[in-house]
Amino acid sequence: MKMKTDILIIGAGLTGLTTAYTLARRGRDVTVLEQMDRAGGQIQTHREQGFVFESGPNTGTVSNPEVAELMADLENISGGKCRMETAPDASKRRLIWKGNRFHDLPSGPVSAVTTPLFTLADKFRILGEPWRKKGTNPDESVGSLARRRLGRSFVDYAVDPFLSGVYAGNPDTLITRYALPKLYRLEQDYGSFIRGSFAKMKEPKNDRDRLATKKVFSAVGGLGQITHAMADYLGTALLTGVRDVRVMPTEYGWKATYVDKAGEQQTIECRQVVTTCGAYCLPELLPFIDDSSMRQLSNLSYAPVVEISVGVRDTFGGDYHAFGGLVPSCEQQPVLGILFPSACFTDRAPEGGALFSYFLGGVRHAELLGKSDGELTDVVEQCFHSMLKFPKQAKPDLIRIFRHLRAIPQYEITSGERFATIERLQRRYSGLTIAGNLRDGIGMAHRIKQAVETADKCLEFKV
Repeated sequence: MKMKTDILIIGAGLTGLTTAYTLARRGRDVTVLEQMDRAGGQIQTHREQGFVFESGPNTGTVSNPEVAELMADLENISGGKCRMETAPDASKRRLIWKGNRFHDLPSGPVSAVTTPLFTLADKFRILGEPWRKKGTNPDESVGSLARRRLGRSFVDYAVDPFLSGVYAGNPDTLITRYALPKLYRLEQDYGSFIRGSFAKMKEPKNDRDRLATKKVFSAVGGLGQITHAMADYLGTALLTGVRDVRVMPTEYGWKATYVDKAGEQQTIECRQVVTTCGAYCLPELLPFIDDSSMRQLSNLSYAPVVEISVGVRDTFGGDYHAFGGLVPSCEQQPVLGILFPSACFTDRAPEGGALFSYFLGGVRHAELLGKSDGELTDVVEQCFHSMLKFPKQAKPDLIRIFRHLRAIPQYEITSGERFATIERLQRRYSGLTIAGNLRDGIGMAHRIKQAVETADKCLEFKV
């Protein structure tokens, strides 16, 4: 069979769904192809025994207006079924493991001076940061930049665990201008993180800018509500369970072939194609691209992650009113961190209980993905007592294990080559957009912003 559509989108993760949803809301004819039998990509919410837990991302941040605008629109079209929920102030606490317990990450000048996380020398070094010379290496790693400006203990007990929480990565291989471009620009534009932060705070903001509250968010009932709402709106324009998707340019636009759920070969003709899948999918998806360009395009490594949801019906009086705790690699613990979703959002655990999300693996300990469920359960129970301080008689009521071989893209030294290749290919092949988390950031807010910008670009397209 052969069908036609205006814009074909490959992948129904957050980026693909948001792109398609935005275009459909503006009256454009779109079709989405998804290999999995469901939409949402890594976003998936589970409900079991009174616990509501995620097997992918746990939270996003309202760091740009596009997030607030999307959530407001979804609430409107879903009749209130999809509503944004932001974390309360109590959950702003970030904890860092040192020694034998979690400590509060400093949130102001007083706590920065009194914290046991940083050495006295580095506390003075932080105070002198505004007067330090800016770097000249455009490919400086996050670890190198932070050590130069703030000191080794700050890297060990702030930067390293932060990057473990965001990228599950290594601060010495993540390149600042790719992985944390805003931080890079603070030093380059203002000469200092501190001076730049104050200057940014003083910049005038319009009403739309103020929508970016920087609050941590989810949806009432879990992040899956967001992707479900968009998938429901797209209806039959979303085709799941397809395989062997191939895209080729033609004289009049583009042609895609795929095998549907019934095993039948199908063809779609379209004017524009947007890919939102992982870099590792692109060699088969875009066979017309030359080998040299494809190597540059797919030169992306991913951090493997084990995510374990742990639920308890009784907290035994423990204080878990925080966003969660991160673990520096120098502390040699088996986990990257433990988030406290039930402290951030409502109805994630039965009353009186709590929900935790353990994260293990990352680029430094990829071997943990090969551990058996029994071995991972042993890690959970060990940390349950040693880190979360549950009494010996306490046991988790729920343990669910999720393995992600390619969880988080690593924006390393090859990223610049990849970004340049994407731009070159998009100029060469009219109507092609290569999107997804292989560029423009990995967080939910990055994905939503990129999707809206991609939709705008599609709307402006002229043959």
